[in-house]
Amino acid sequence: MNTAPITNPWLAAVAPSPIGETKRWVLGRTFPADRPLIDLSQAVPGYPPALELRQHLGELLLDPSMHGYTPILGLPVLREAYAGHLSEFYGAPITPAEVGITSGCNQAFCLALMSIAKAGDQVIVPRPHYFNHDMWMRMQGIEPVPLDFRPGSGAVPSAEDAEKLIGPRTRAIILISPNNPTGAVYPPETIHAFFELAKKHGIALLLDETYKDFLPAGERPHDLFSRPDWRGTLVHLYSFSKVFALTGYRVGAVTAGAGLMVEIEKAMDCVSICPPRLAQEAALYGLRNLLPWARNNTAGLKARADLLGQGLERSNRWRLVSIGAYFAYVEHPFAGTPSTEVSKRMADEENLLTIPGDMFGAGQERFIRIAFANVTDDKIPTVLERLERFGV
Repeated sequence: MNTAPITNPWLAAVAPSPIGETKRWVLGRTFPADRPLIDLSQAVPGYPPALELRQHLGELLLDPSMHGYTPILGLPVLREAYAGHLSEFYGAPITPAEVGITSGCNQAFCLALMSIAKAGDQVIVPRPHYFNHDMWMRMQGIEPVPLDFRPGSGAVPSAEDAEKLIGPRTRAIILISPNNPTGAVYPPETIHAFFELAKKHGIALLLDETYKDFLPAGERPHDLFSRPDWRGTLVHLYSFSKVFALTGYRVGAVTAGAGLMVEIEKAMDCVSICPPRLAQEAALYGLRNLLPWARNNTAGLKARADLLGQGLERSNRWRLVSIGAYFAYVEHPFAGTPSTEVSKRMADEENLLTIPGDMFGAGQERFIRIAFANVTDDKIPTVLERLERFGV
């Protein structure tokens, strides 16, 4: 007699998280002082939240009102502050009613997709894809339709190619820019072309801009919010985790037209009632006080990306496909060897933890992702040295 509950077959068919899998490769190991583990797997800021933010939250903990529920879509004062931030950043008016606060950007994506697509529908996803997006769709019985980038494009997908994939079951297109896993920054004309494509076919464009704060100062990635018709097509996703180093707080946001926000609110109420209160307070403090601090960190990450990118460009073995924000996407030199084998061997032999390309979709066996944001500048030469030495 089977004593275990019957599992959801859609959920059971989804492979475990690549982050958990790669972390298990080094679980329980000890590393010598002269060759410590360098973890380039997960996108984590290499610095803690600002001291003043931590002190502020410590004081708030004494306030009894800080420990209860908030409205389902977040504190009104945070929604107002975030709408104001978006309005200033994009140079277009966005109202507090058009934004909702979520328990991280992953939840923003899950709720938005749940509000748009159902089992049996299709969603176009550029490949390599962010694995949590792919995992959630498959768990819901939604079919991801992969969109590969063209060779030499710098990992930027083509709206022309995407149009060939649209069918009667297509409900949305997903874009991430700056991209995870490739780091590629999509040009404004590319984002605009995808918006026009989605609008033409009456489907949604889910635009994840978790890493928008790591673009050069004063650079607007697009002007979609300036269009009076954006609410019928665009769903914008965001995370406070990276910009204010709040990864463990779980606080993100979704921006959409009022009709879709009604549906998102229903789902949010069932999933987590409301976002965590202290996480919302942290995001609010960051928006009000820490944008200059964040901009300084962005400059530091740009310098680190340049250091890594220049080193990879000099390599005769590793080919840099794209780099930006938190990630570099690199072609490894071992033709015919799956990237999972390459990454696992690097963890074993060089104490260098990366995520293999084939965890980001089929056809990515020649690539690995390097998440360089969570290491200090002085570690980059060591990373490059270990890469060059590996397998020689």
